[in-house]
Amino acid sequence: MKDEYFDSGEFFDELAALISYPTTSCEPGAGLAVSAYVQDQIGPVLDEIGCIWRMVPNQSHESAPFLLGHRFEGAALPTVLVYGHADVVEGQSDQWSEGLGPWTLTAKGDRWYGRGAADNKGQHLINLAALRLLIRTHGHLGFNLKVLFESGEEVGSPGLAEFAALHKDELRADVFIGSDGPRLDADTPTLFLGARGGVNLELEADLRAGQRHSGNWGGLLRNAATTIAGAVGTLVNGHGVITCEALLPPELPASVRSALANVKIDRKNGGASVDENWSDTSLSPAERVYGWNTLEVLALSAGNPEQPMNAIPGKAKAVLQLRYVVGTDVDNLQNLLQQHLADHGYPMVTVRLGTAFPASRTDPDHPWAQWGAASLRRAVGDRLAVLPNIGGSLPNYIFTDILGMPTLWVPHSYPGCNQHAPDEHILESNAREGLGMALALFSDLGTAKGRPPVSPVPAALLHS
Repeated sequence: MKDEYFDSGEFFDELAALISYPTTSCEPGAGLAVSAYVQDQIGPVLDEIGCIWRMVPNQSHESAPFLLGHRFEGAALPTVLVYGHADVVEGQSDQWSEGLGPWTLTAKGDRWYGRGAADNKGQHLINLAALRLLIRTHGHLGFNLKVLFESGEEVGSPGLAEFAALHKDELRADVFIGSDGPRLDADTPTLFLGARGGVNLELEADLRAGQRHSGNWGGLLRNAATTIAGAVGTLVNGHGVITCEALLPPELPASVRSALANVKIDRKNGGASVDENWSDTSLSPAERVYGWNTLEVLALSAGNPEQPMNAIPGKAKAVLQLRYVVGTDVDNLQNLLQQHLADHGYPMVTVRLGTAFPASRTDPDHPWAQWGAASLRRAVGDRLAVLPNIGGSLPNYIFTDILGMPTLWVPHSYPGCNQHAPDEHILESNAREGLGMALALFSDLGTAKGRPPVSPVPAALLHS
């Protein structure tokens, strides 16, 4: 069933059709391409699965509409919410390698190139194809299906939180299954259960207008650049270790440590190698990126590095980013950091918070997380890596915190896929294996054996 779908060319042809739609959410008028994509491509697949679906306007961002769909099979059966995002980043057409382009799917060996091949069109096609193959083979799923597509994920999912809260009953499910982001590496099937949060921090020392001669005034005037460097050093040292307690989680939970015990970070297939003696070496590399917080300096600004003058800068600025896990207190972060800097002799440095997104995860010991891992291991064996959360960001909190459901993410891409860059691609071998994993997960969901207890669908929602 799986191999026939790939060998016949059906998967390639379907993905090629999806890639041809320039659904770039960062550009004006994106709503037209997105609406056409959803109605002309996703809708017909949902029709084959037997879903009732509709487009719903986004009240917060008119160019990023939603799709809601459902298939009902029985009030006592489990209900799964499947998610995908229709939008992509800009095409960057002039930067692709010769013979490649963003809106045409091109196969070169194991690599299939095209914008959205990895993020997220190829990934959500795999899940929809698995559901359709089950319908073609058995005529039923054995569970209730709900489908949510958004079209603004690449611009921060505007309106998704409000939409989820407004349609909470219609989106209600026992478990969430989605595919986005990369595997641990190309050779390692992966299940992850959430995403780290992130918040940008701006540190600024605005001490005086203009600059002063470094010879005449050196030793007499505070240097804004030196001050910012010192302030940053009270937060994270020169070896990447966070030195400010307010920026750390309270603990590494036992369930997270256990899940990561056998996870090895091996940056292959275009990724960078891991630096030794960097960050908190009391933690394993997997614990550092999937179970702990990191603080990175993204930019520093003072004077003119290209043409430096013999002058003391009066202003300096640093932009940092905290990637943080569940349990980190970020509600009062600005005040905590301002007090921290004052306590360390830097009251003249101002702290401002920039772009932020929350952390969220399903505990690895949750019954649905245990069920998902067991199901996938039956399909791929002990190669499966279970990550409490990925190091990057996804709107996972929408599903865990607003909709209150456990989340299972099964990525079908890999770290070297050039996501968000020219020459984006998906590996056919990963896609083929991913379809097998999706089939296994959905097949097991339709079987009562070993499945966690489910919540019956309320009678009022049977015909929603």
